[in-house]
Amino acid sequence: MSDINIQASVLHGVRDLRTETRSITTPGPDELQISVKSTGICGSDQHYFNHFRNGDILVREPLALGHESSGVVEAVGSNVAGSFKPGDRVAIEVGVACDKCSLCQAGRYNICREMQFRSSAKSFPHFQGTLQSRINHPAKLCYKLSNSVSLDEGALLEPLSVAIHAVRRARTKPGLNVLVLGAGAVGLLTAAMLRVEKAAKITIADIEGRRVNFATQNGFADVGIAVPRTRPKTDAIEDRLAIAQETAKVLTQSNSGGDSSDTLFDVVFECTGVEACVQASIYATKPGGAVMLIGMGTPIQTLPVSAAALREVDLVGVFRYARTYEYGLELLADREKSGLPDISKIATHRFTGFGSVVDAFKMAATPVDDHGNPVLKVVIEF
Repeated sequence: MSDINIQASVLHGVRDLRTETRSITTPGPDELQISVKSTGICGSDQHYFNHFRNGDILVREPLALGHESSGVVEAVGSNVAGSFKPGDRVAIEVGVACDKCSLCQAGRYNICREMQFRSSAKSFPHFQGTLQSRINHPAKLCYKLSNSVSLDEGALLEPLSVAIHAVRRARTKPGLNVLVLGAGAVGLLTAAMLRVEKAAKITIADIEGRRVNFATQNGFADVGIAVPRTRPKTDAIEDRLAIAQETAKVLTQSNSGGDSSDTLFDVVFECTGVEACVQASIYATKPGGAVMLIGMGTPIQTLPVSAAALREVDLVGVFRYARTYEYGLELLADREKSGLPDISKIATHRFTGFGSVVDAFKMAATPVDDHGNPVLKVVIEF
């Protein structure tokens, strides 16, 4: 099999996406060549698209975005020919770690210092993303989809993995009273995993009421709270923390029906990264509880650390995922047994082909579409 030409959606600058022709070699001995069929747009993709950077990470060369993907095997490397065949439908885990360092050896490869992650500009040369018609990828990071799992669900397995990892890091157990802040895709998937973990009560909150309604109407959460948009009187930290305390009171009173003294949450999953939400999370958590920091927001934030320390509220970081794909596929393959809600509903908007990629990114940047429907996950299909 000789090199072939493929199409790729390549970012050259702020909102400068171009469809280009690239060539792809035959897959290596331990690789698969995959036709990418479904790719979800992630928040980090949007940051790169709108700012040509993601926080402190700057794009330094043309970059194909996309990392939430599934596809169909087209060619198989010589060392994996017995495990995969052309036509297999697979989910793609896009982070390639070194497999040698102490973190990798301990199973925590998600925080490997040598990690190469598709569509991230952190490593250089950049590891090109999945908005390409074909990619070569290590076979050990590709997972066959059962007949009952769609290609779109295979793509959603990537953000679902973030939720799986967060719930594992929280060491949840059945019967907990939990709060999810942020009813976007990751927040909804976190709530879905808390349903699997048999949380006694799942509350989800967001400033966008239509997202909250989606969560409760589709079985992701038991209680939904539309948090009022409020601004501090001044930028002084005292005024900002006062707003966070008021927000925590709204959350806990809605949780109880009045008295907030006994209604703090066992665990809060903070999925926004917004400073005010992280602050409110600390105030809304029980003594001895935990705040799971999932959302990637402003790098430097002012937090009421003493309110956490004096009540032994743990602040636990969550970054991507490790060893989650096989478990996620088990949940998707047998939803009745696992109790996983229908996560395919999170893919609210679909676009087809490379010519629609820019429109897909524009849609992903809006909280609701022209018909007033919430925009949760935009998927591009090929």
